Amino acid sequence: MTTETNQVTRSSGTRVLLGATGGSLLAGLVLTVLGALVAGSPAALGALVGTALVVLVFAGGSFAVSEVARLMPAAALLVALLTYTLQVVAMALVFVALSGSGLLDETLARGWLAGAVIAGTAGWLVLQVTLATRQRIPAYDLRPAGAGRTTARAGER
Repeated sequence: MTTETNQVTRSSGTRVLLGATGGSLLAGLVLTVLGALVAGSPAALGALVGTALVVLVFAGGSFAVSEVARLMPAAALLVALLTYTLQVVAMALVFVALSGSGLLDETLARGWLAGAVIAGTAGWLVLQVTLATRQRIPAYDLRPAGAGRTTARAGER
């Protein structure tokens, strides 16, 4: 007699998304406080804007890829590659807009903003990889063909 179940549970990716967001926010908070203490409010604001940029861009992209993987697993890799490209373009456009607006070096410290983007990205990546590799995701389904699944055979509708 076994206590094995035929039910397969899937993770929504929320744990990974929240953990990675927490890593970026923690890195950004440390840099914001450090910037305020060392170089004043332009440094703190630069670090704060850089952190917000990283969290918004990466959380949006990760959420989109997670939802596509849940709904259409076959399209997940394509969407992940397109999302990465769009994230790089979005970051570049924000930096171009900030440079053109005159906010950098006057209101926002350029170096602290860049440092927050780098630290936030590193924190995001480390925690996302760590949490994703610790998830238990089955590589294949061991259930027999008719057990609990509804699949249409050729010719059936």
